[in-house]
Amino acid sequence: MKFIHILCFAAALFMGQPFATAQTNGNTEYFLHTVAKGQSLYSIARMYNVSVDDIVRMNPGSDQKIRTGKALKIPQASGTSSHAPQYHTIQTGETLYQLTVKYGVTAQAICAANPGLSAENFRIGQVVIIPASTGEPDTTTQASSAQPAGETKKDDWQTMHKVQRRETIFSISREYGITEEELIAANPELKKGKLKRGTFLFIPYPKQEVEAEKTPAPVIEPTNEELFSQSVTEKKPINTIKVALMLPFSKETAGSKREAQSRIVEFYEGFLIAADSLKRQNVSMDIYAYDTKGTKAGTTKILANGVMKDMDLIIGPVNPGSITSVADFAQQHNIRLIVPFAPKVDEVFNSPLLYQINTPQSYLYSEVYEHFIRKFGQSNVVFLDDGTNDPEKADFIKGMKAELKDNGIRFSQIRLGTNIDPNKVIGAMDTTRQNVFIPISARSTALTKLVPHLTLVRKEHPHFDMHLFGYPEWQTYTQDFLANFYELDTYFYSSFYTNNLFPAAVNFTHAYRHWYSKDMANIYPKYGMLGFDIGYYFLKGLSKYGNKLENNLNRLNVVPIQTSFKFERVNNWGGFINRKIFFVHFSQDYELIKLDFE
Repeated sequence: MKFIHILCFAAALFMGQPFATAQTNGNTEYFLHTVAKGQSLYSIARMYNVSVDDIVRMNPGSDQKIRTGKALKIPQASGTSSHAPQYHTIQTGETLYQLTVKYGVTAQAICAANPGLSAENFRIGQVVIIPASTGEPDTTTQASSAQPAGETKKDDWQTMHKVQRRETIFSISREYGITEEELIAANPELKKGKLKRGTFLFIPYPKQEVEAEKTPAPVIEPTNEELFSQSVTEKKPINTIKVALMLPFSKETAGSKREAQSRIVEFYEGFLIAADSLKRQNVSMDIYAYDTKGTKAGTTKILANGVMKDMDLIIGPVNPGSITSVADFAQQHNIRLIVPFAPKVDEVFNSPLLYQINTPQSYLYSEVYEHFIRKFGQSNVVFLDDGTNDPEKADFIKGMKAELKDNGIRFSQIRLGTNIDPNKVIGAMDTTRQNVFIPISARSTALTKLVPHLTLVRKEHPHFDMHLFGYPEWQTYTQDFLANFYELDTYFYSSFYTNNLFPAAVNFTHAYRHWYSKDMANIYPKYGMLGFDIGYYFLKGLSKYGNKLENNLNRLNVVPIQTSFKFERVNNWGGFINRKIFFVHFSQDYELIKLDFE
């Protein structure tokens, strides 16, 4: 019978595609990157391992604003050395085989360096990273990738041969009039075992043939589909999932920090409920819980534990300063790493098995803008200023205004004081169409000042088409503003939300209370639900798809309690960012609706 093992505790527990074109400008080599949705100058710099200043120097004015679709010159940081990785842009008619010849590396090496690359998305404009050339022949992949690297030069072979079913070294040698020794010499990997159907072999010229009489046969280039298929690993199930949680369970804190500490414990408790749910579905796992104590030293000590290299999944750490060391360790040992809390994880741009749960601000806002324009593209938008400063939302408002302008959507901004003046609100409206009001502050004090103005207009002119639009923080204000939200037909965006009346939320809340004899903290997001959603999603995915999880993320149908997931690779060689957002709608009919976007 399959079951869960809680194996280790390090201490007692007290309970988120770029395009480019290669160019050369004098002695400075660069390529053009077309800004994609959600990218910032900082994220682009991290993606290509250059500094923001390097980009700004080549693109004056880019420090002020960059737009989706705009081309930026990016310096080729690694230069042209064959011993350093570099970036390449797929050109018209270019194939994977041609890249292997151009750079002297195998198809397998390119595919391994770019796990997000496939025969389907190998197209013009895709940027790929070319791994460093060792300068030595790669005898393990030379023939199968059709790569004439190392000692085998293109002039030394007459054609390529694709191995068919039941062919042998002897039969192929006879077909081309060469000896078995000559065939093996040109394809050293044949010394290690029998032929594999579908691989490609170099066919050398017979030794007795006079050099002057060499007549090269037409080279049959392997297709992208053939080369990618040879680089695909076989699906391997994971019978018992080994997962390590690296969390600061016992860090000594006080005040608000102690409250944050209790959230970590709640996260872990929710994770265990997810594990128990999957155990009932015959999923077997070993859970290793480690206390990092919130320090880099504590994290380093855990990584030195020999069992860590055998993990299938690591969740954590919380301390931002420890993410790099854990990401490097996970990449070295081919372990999936889930970073559950940090909103800024630079390592995601170069770690192909890293998953960032908390969507970075620029990516989050870009999703909100896109869905807002889709929903309210024909509206008149009015920004509301209550006279207080909220720097946390300044970037959001600036970006929203830019998107509205780019899409030709009318907007204005008015300032409302303590004296209620419905005429000022009406003056900013277009009474013949839909009007959406967006406060420039997410604070409850701003709503206290602004809501009376809007509700008075609603009462005096119930036929006006009015909506209030706002922020994730608003779900914590429902005790004070719930009636107003319904009256003003309110929307807010979020990447996490649960209705406490939903059956799944009710069942989880009851289970949590039964397990731990307490209620979850009344905060958002609820960390117990977050731990459950993350645990259930990834453990379910690994149990179902094994080492093929990354190829099946779109097929993983898991209904979350609070936190939804839509993972997308940041580039062909990087990891995944969660880009899932939705709108929560308090309708005038007193319905609470979660608007999900695909």
